[in-house]
Amino acid sequence: MLERLNQAMEYIERHLDQQIEVAELARIAVTSEYHFRRLFSALAGIPLSEYVRRRRLTVAGAQVLAGEGTLLDVAVRYGYSSGEAFARAFRAVHGIGPGEARRTGAALYSQPRMSFRLIIEGSGSMRYRVVEKEEFRVVGKKARVPLVHEGMNPAMVEFIRSIDQETVRRIAGLSDQEPQGIVSVADQVGDGREEGTELDYYHAVVTGADVPEDMDALDVPAGTWAVFENSGAFPQALQYLWRDVFTQWFPSNPYRSRPGPEISRTLLSQDGTQADAELWIPVERTTD
Repeated sequence: MLERLNQAMEYIERHLDQQIEVAELARIAVTSEYHFRRLFSALAGIPLSEYVRRRRLTVAGAQVLAGEGTLLDVAVRYGYSSGEAFARAFRAVHGIGPGEARRTGAALYSQPRMSFRLIIEGSGSMRYRVVEKEEFRVVGKKARVPLVHEGMNPAMVEFIRSIDQETVRRIAGLSDQEPQGIVSVADQVGDGREEGTELDYYHAVVTGADVPEDMDALDVPAGTWAVFENSGAFPQALQYLWRDVFTQWFPSNPYRSRPGPEISRTLLSQDGTQADAELWIPVERTTD
């Protein structure tokens, strides 16, 4: 898997001055577009589109400083329809306009080429199981919140606190299957998983019950789920679990992620500093 990812990275380098289709990158990596975007952002720490933009402007910056062609030539070569659009993008990355950079020979930002390798630390094992689930329903309360990669999510905390205890009790009473009890459900997360991207967040349960009129619901079709468990400091344990799933488990196992909600169940210690976390990721087997 990592070898194919690196072949896709090489394709990006050879086509920085052309339109790069995610479908082609996914074909090279022998995976789906959805999984390729998710896996790339987890491994690289930035969305695929942002990496391509930075690499283009890194190479374009070198050509600007070297005096290779007019600024408009460079702009068009790297996909910008006008000198103004190129100048805005150039300044956003380098902190200086291309004209001034060429005149002064200013120092520019450089996005290095990326390649991926798997480091086996051997410090612990990842507990997981694969589950086939029939169609089910997520029922509870929903809000739009921004994605936060590390630390507490203030919008999510505020939303949960706004739900009165009687409503929480009623939601919990609807739980009738795995994962049991109140869960957190993230749906409609952007493919690149950029920090601040909005998503649908449900404070809810997994159930087959009917939906009360005052609650929100999400119908989830039957499918395969990979279920991961870990324990540690809260909220880092759950956030690191998601990262490790994509950077360690997927590259080493014959599965890829598929569209669908991500479900987490967290059992907090009495003082709220530690947690046992369970993460449900929708997956499908790869064919190779």
